[in-house]
Amino acid sequence: MRTPIVAGNWKMYKTVAEAVKYVHELRAMVPDVTGVQVVLAPTFTALHPVAEAARGSRIAIAAQDVHWEREGAFTGEVSATMAREAGAEYAIVGHSERRTLFGENDASVNRKVSAVFAAGMTPIACIGETLDQRERNETFDVLDQQITKGFDGLTTDQVGRLVIAYEPVWAIGTGRNATPQQASEAHGHIRTRLRQWFGAEAAAQCRILYGGSVKPGNMAELAGQPDVDGALVGGASLDPRGFYEIVSRSRPTAV
Repeated sequence: MRTPIVAGNWKMYKTVAEAVKYVHELRAMVPDVTGVQVVLAPTFTALHPVAEAARGSRIAIAAQDVHWEREGAFTGEVSATMAREAGAEYAIVGHSERRTLFGENDASVNRKVSAVFAAGMTPIACIGETLDQRERNETFDVLDQQITKGFDGLTTDQVGRLVIAYEPVWAIGTGRNATPQQASEAHGHIRTRLRQWFGAEAAAQCRILYGGSVKPGNMAELAGQPDVDGALVGGASLDPRGFYEIVSRSRPTAV
């Protein structure tokens, strides 16, 4: 049985003080919810304070991105090793905003996934199609390419420990989420490909999250889909009460 993950990606929001206050509010709520892993991804400036505020709670911390090198002359970058030292247990890589705004691609995602594993953390690797690609019926072809190039060279053990976030780009921050059927089809396709290319055990263990305008009102139905193992939440994660509602509805039994 795969334990669902609900990860809140705060993007470029919240000062250190705001982030710490949020954690104190959320950690008072989450003990009521069992059977789900709660993850918060603050900005880099708040990473260590948030990790300290969450210490001893059921909340894990993620970096929003990492560089693939351990150290070097890369102004403005943060390595996976540095994020791990600051308290991160997970790292988001390949988010659509990183791909579209900062030119990242499957090759850089592949290097970052390997770097996150090497640092002793768990990657949350994002894949998904644009609206144009979906309207051209290229969704599955795009996912196949992102899987083959982004996860090239990973061992079956690593794929089993990997967290994949399927995020249709056309649904991120638009308020237009994929229907449960669309999410189920995409997640099912991803798991089928993992089974074909990395083996049944790895495919069964890998958790696949849905990301794209997730809200309290649609989480339970999404969680009821057989291959949806939680969510990567953007804007709706900025309010602790709303995020708690999503977490509480993230288990299949909640439907």
